[in-house]
Amino acid sequence: MSNSQLTPGIVPGRLPADTLACNFADALAPLDAHEAAVAADRCYFCHDAPCITACPTAIDIPLFIRQIATGTPDAAARTIWDQNILGGMCARVCPTETLCEQACVREAAESKPVEIGRLQRFATDLAMKKGHPYRRAAPTAKKVAVVGSGPSGLACAHRLAMKGHEVVVYERRAKPGGLNEYGIAAYKATNGFAQAEVDWLLQIGGITIRNGQELGRDVTLDSLRAAYDAVYLGIGLGGVNALRVPGEDLPGVRDAVDFIADLRQADLSTLPVGRNVVVIGGGMTAVDAAVQSKLMGAENVTMVYRRGRDRMSASGYEQDHAAQAGVKLVFNATPLRILGKDRAEAVEFAYTLDGPDGLQQGGERFSLAADQVFKAIGQSLAGVPPGTTLHAGKIASLPARVWAGGDCTGGGEDLTVTAVAQGRDAAEAIHATLTA
Repeated sequence: MSNSQLTPGIVPGRLPADTLACNFADALAPLDAHEAAVAADRCYFCHDAPCITACPTAIDIPLFIRQIATGTPDAAARTIWDQNILGGMCARVCPTETLCEQACVREAAESKPVEIGRLQRFATDLAMKKGHPYRRAAPTAKKVAVVGSGPSGLACAHRLAMKGHEVVVYERRAKPGGLNEYGIAAYKATNGFAQAEVDWLLQIGGITIRNGQELGRDVTLDSLRAAYDAVYLGIGLGGVNALRVPGEDLPGVRDAVDFIADLRQADLSTLPVGRNVVVIGGGMTAVDAAVQSKLMGAENVTMVYRRGRDRMSASGYEQDHAAQAGVKLVFNATPLRILGKDRAEAVEFAYTLDGPDGLQQGGERFSLAADQVFKAIGQSLAGVPPGTTLHAGKIASLPARVWAGGDCTGGGEDLTVTAVAQGRDAAEAIHATLTA
């Protein structure tokens, strides 16, 4: 239990169980068959569809929507999974408003895109109930180690297993799933969907998951390279950036990612939350922590970002969602110190100016009452595997027979869908190398 959970004033059960259940219900109800048909009918089925280019996994979106429109949702799901084996989760968590739907011709013409994400969920949810549609190729006698069972590692493992290789996945946590299981807002993936999708994916066969196995503690990169024909690193970003301000170690201050992970695994009625919550950061983790604090019963929740609204990495849709949930958003302010004697009581900020010379503090200061403070200013690589080199804090080069992808590498946004694409593509490269 964290120091925040032992802090006076940070208590569980601020809301009754039925209210919590309502607050954390499915954020966006799934489409029924009629609604899906109506939504699919709005697609122009563009020949050179910009939505495909905007999708990091390059799903043939017009094709799968046409398949829904013609009454073959199972074929639509197969079209999706051929490119993105975690299409069910991506339909729930992808920022479609800044990817495929933003590129939709309907969005440009009418400011109302085709509901691509909801249609993707409709098809994959239906088809998942019917089992796993893929079969393994003939065994190749090759073995591959995958480190990390997040979206990148799972996508890589599935593609390799489908091609006949034996795959062993090493996962440091008690459950597989990575970000999908531990790192997203609970109302985005309800009813244990993350684990259900993992269970469905493993039906391909040929994949063994070893939980409680951490790189550098239980296994080493050298030992994996010696035991396997290839190694894939999908280790994510396990470290959390520090504020580096006085008072950061006070009880009541914790990392937002830990709060979200606890929330994903806990009985909501037992998870403590403060009355006055301050979240420092401007990304999706900050939004998820802030919104869920409000849904847990916090009276006042404020998200503070050091730059302007247009510089936030959280999309405009997510910013609006936070505001609609009752979160106050404060821009152009940076923390100076966390105030309190035995626990956090307030955070002092300075307003900032973001000009040609970079971010600078202004002279004006203000304080916000806070019995709970969440740090959400970015994550970092936790430990550098030997033989690798870094660029901008991410893996840039690797030893022979080692590949990497997902958040631990550069070359794309830290999104579930990007991680899936990188894991899938690495699997193709590994397969080509092993069968050359």
